[in-house]
Amino acid sequence: MTRPARVSPRSLASFGWLAALTLALAGCGGGGGADMLGFDDGYPKPTDYPIHGIDVSKYQGTIDWNAVASSGVKFAWIKATEGGDHVDERFQANWQGAKLAGIPHGAYHFMYWCRKPIEEATWFEENVPVEADALPPVLDVEPTPDSRTCRRRLEHDQTIADMKVVLDEMERHFGKRPIIYTNIEFYNAILAGGAFADYPIWVRSTKHNPAMRYSDRDWQFWQYQADGIVPGIDGEVDRNVFDGDQKQWRAFLDGANPAAQDVATSPAPAQPSTQAALSPPQPIGSANQTTPN
Repeated sequence: MTRPARVSPRSLASFGWLAALTLALAGCGGGGGADMLGFDDGYPKPTDYPIHGIDVSKYQGTIDWNAVASSGVKFAWIKATEGGDHVDERFQANWQGAKLAGIPHGAYHFMYWCRKPIEEATWFEENVPVEADALPPVLDVEPTPDSRTCRRRLEHDQTIADMKVVLDEMERHFGKRPIIYTNIEFYNAILAGGAFADYPIWVRSTKHNPAMRYSDRDWQFWQYQADGIVPGIDGEVDRNVFDGDQKQWRAFLDGANPAAQDVATSPAPAQPSTQAALSPPQPIGSANQTTPN
């Protein structure tokens, strides 16, 4: 029997927060029918969260960032790099476009499991600007069974160790605690049980509130749709929400800007948790896949 999943305190605080949001969402993130996606699990739906955003890569082509901003998008995650030698073709244009349009934005790195992790971290640093008002860096970790070039199986302990190298280096370089993006397959195999519990997490769940699938972990961002429609973007785009209200969003943005903090009195960053699950899961099968959107 599956135990009932819990909802994080911030989720409960946000639930039912905006009665008008359902009507406004047609303009928030460009509509795309977030209230029509069939989330019927009894937990908060995407429309119950006031802060919506997107994540983009080369697959969205040329983006009209002013139109995106006007649609109500409040944040954007932008693909920057993959592995140790690939830069997304649209990264610089997207970074500058979001910045000029006034959209809070951050970069993400897609982890390639057949490269030394320090090389990946260094490659990300070489291609992503260090800007005080940027969102924290994101490490995108997923199983990649369809990759043509990397046949590595993801063993639990080694995968945790590789992630730690990248996360530590990202934090050292950018001065901000990174965010971990993942899906349920990777989460169950590698992260469930407490690994990196002191890092914010961004989760994918396109049919249920994350509380139904990531029940032992509070989340900060939720990717709820892969085929959203947003003004300023031709074709489909991933859509996301932040787990909190307007005041919590402002606090998050302030916290992401070191200039807004008294560095002299700030406590030293906590060491990342690398606690393994009590019963480490089996390795994820043959790891490899083309870059996700």
